[in-house]
Amino acid sequence: MLSVSTSILLRIGQSALLIGATGATGKYLLKELLSSPHFTRVGEYGRRVTPLDQITSGKEKLEQKTVNFEKLEDAGLNAGKWDVVFITLGTTRNAAGSAAAFEKIDREYVVSAAHAAKTDSSNYPQRLVYLSSAGSNASSHFLYTRSKGMTELALADAGYNDTIIFRPAFLRDAERPESSALATVASHFVSALSHLSLNIGIPVSDLAKSMRIAGELGSSALPPAAEASKEGNDTPFTVINTRGAVALAKMDT
Repeated sequence: MLSVSTSILLRIGQSALLIGATGATGKYLLKELLSSPHFTRVGEYGRRVTPLDQITSGKEKLEQKTVNFEKLEDAGLNAGKWDVVFITLGTTRNAAGSAAAFEKIDREYVVSAAHAAKTDSSNYPQRLVYLSSAGSNASSHFLYTRSKGMTELALADAGYNDTIIFRPAFLRDAERPESSALATVASHFVSALSHLSLNIGIPVSDLAKSMRIAGELGSSALPPAAEASKEGNDTPFTVINTRGAVALAKMDT
């Protein structure tokens, strides 16, 4: 099977902005972007940024900036005219401390960042790639999945030329500050089950790789293996679930 890089022509020399680079998936996605010849300029904007001594390659094309998510209008996110905007920012109810704090970080900050990174020029095409979650539904009775679903719809309305949403199930090998012994056991259990079904879980490193590939290709050039689907009415967006993400990551080997 041909790799993605040889099966389709890619535009080299694009720029990528990553919001949420210090998270479980974001840290791997940053490495992917810095290692990719497709992107010659990479921005890492967030409340905190990755220490330079932890970056092994691609430092020369990295632009870092700490931002206040309460004052994103002053951060100048759109000044970079980013070709592809990746957002992996998110949290949990427990980590946030309250439902209100969770929704502020998980939805309000994400949507605000997407709007702030959008250029003022309608002639400048931009792509948005967002990390959501399996089961996301704006009408869900559960806080987490409802917030993700509402975020997806808001991002689809943000005005990007192409919006791609990833909905992975369990994230394997994810390093989180709030991880417990039970979560570690669950991770090993899901890892074993994943060998039987590609719908159960995905390693965060593979998820990051598949997000990078999708950002490079765009919705119209995604291979059939990605099993991409369209959702939304007036503002449609592309959805890639766990199985498609696993397959997409394997195509880059």
